[in-house]
Amino acid sequence: MENLFENIAHAAGAESFVDLLTRPGLRIERIVSTGQATPPGQLLKQAWDEWVLLLTGAAGLWMGGANERRLAPGDHLLIHAGRPHRVTWTDPGRETIWLAVHMDRGQGVGP
Repeated sequence: MENLFENIAHAAGAESFVDLLTRPGLRIERIVSTGQATPPGQLLKQAWDEWVLLLTGAAGLWMGGANERRLAPGDHLLIHAGRPHRVTWTDPGRETIWLAVHMDRGQGVGP
């Protein structure tokens, strides 16, 4: 048994990405942000669906064709494969912990 809120390693200025479970066509990941955002002008676009749940902290998320959304603990959404998006900000004063579920659409489930 493990706890999502324990054993969080912090690298200076870097986000933490930990795979919690991997199966063919599925990857569940914990992401810990401490003020990071997608670099300006860069968009993320992936070949798999990603469902994200914000567990702690706060964040801003922009998705192509929509306004920026402010996420608070408990907020979750599905980012469809191929949809451009970016994290515009995360709370620099506390940990922002995400649970991300990556689901295969025939192209693999990420790095």
